[in-house]
Amino acid sequence: MADIHNLDAEGQALLAQARLESSGRASVSLVHGDKQRAVLMGLTAGHGLAEHEAPPAATLQCVTGRVRLYVADEGGAEWLLGDGDIVPIPQARHGVEVLSDSVVLLTVSL
Repeated sequence: MADIHNLDAEGQALLAQARLESSGRASVSLVHGDKQRAVLMGLTAGHGLAEHEAPPAATLQCVTGRVRLYVADEGGAEWLLGDGDIVPIPQARHGVEVLSDSVVLLTVSL
C-alpha cells in the first residue's frame, strides 16, 4: 500500500533542514517506482539547481515560495512559479533559481 504524504508538513521540515545545509537544499524521495519518481525539495533563497539535461517527461510544482525555471540556451524561455503553480519541464537543458525560500515537488516519468 502506498504512503500518503503531506507536502506542507514534509516541505517545512525539509526547508528547516535546507537552512542548515551549505548547499541550501534538502530533499526526500516520496515516490520511487520503476516508471515514476517524485522528489520533494526544500530550497533556500539564492540557491537552486544547476543547469542539467531534462528527463523524458517531468513537472515542477512550487508548493510554497517563489522559483524561476529557465531554459539554459541564450534567449530561452523562463517561468516564474509561486505557491501552488505547476509547469511541465521543457525537453531542453534547464536550471532552477530560488527567489525566496521554497518547497518544490519534482515529478519525473522514466
